[in-house]
Amino acid sequence: MVSANREMAVYCFDTLVAHYNGEQPAPPAFEEGQHPLFVTWKKTMNGSEPRLRGCIGTLEARQIISGFKEYALTSALRDRRFPPIQPKEIPYLECTVSVLTNYESALNHLDWEVGKHGLIIEFTDPDYNTRRSATYLPEVPAHEGWTKLETIDSLMRKAGYNGVINDLLRKKLRVTRYQSTLFTMHYTDYASHVKSIRGMAPTINGAPIINGFKTNANH
Repeated sequence: MVSANREMAVYCFDTLVAHYNGEQPAPPAFEEGQHPLFVTWKKTMNGSEPRLRGCIGTLEARQIISGFKEYALTSALRDRRFPPIQPKEIPYLECTVSVLTNYESALNHLDWEVGKHGLIIEFTDPDYNTRRSATYLPEVPAHEGWTKLETIDSLMRKAGYNGVINDLLRKKLRVTRYQSTLFTMHYTDYASHVKSIRGMAPTINGAPIINGFKTNANH
């Protein structure tokens, strides 16, 4: 089984940096495989709690090298909940890569464990007779401190359902649970890693100098 690792996070940072430099990223240092995957970007400033800046992935298995290359940019630039990440923000980012595994059909909407399982819910909106679906990665409910019921209700809202949520509707949900491995890397660790293996810290057009790393090639 392929597990999320440092090299995957490095490749996502490489991809985003290369995008702003008008270059191609360095070849990845991890092996190919086929898995569902997600890329999450968060921003940390002045020691504050990391703030979500983008999270997009695929629940279908795909080639992970092209997948991480695609979703590193999609989550950074095209998550409709947020404005695109700007070059000046990159030194404050942390990247989490997730590789999803162990898909199982849950017996009901409560047949899963907070912190262990991610969820995919699917249901028919009774008000519009349309199909709706949404997912949360395993770490989301635990981070938010939600109960199982709070998680399910939040997922239904995330899916776009604005009507009344009751137990009758919850029991009609089709729930798939899954697990994931993940790896999180902050930009400063990425810059140190790149400097150690390539002999030079990364440069980013339009970004400031942070922690002694020259991140701007063109002021």
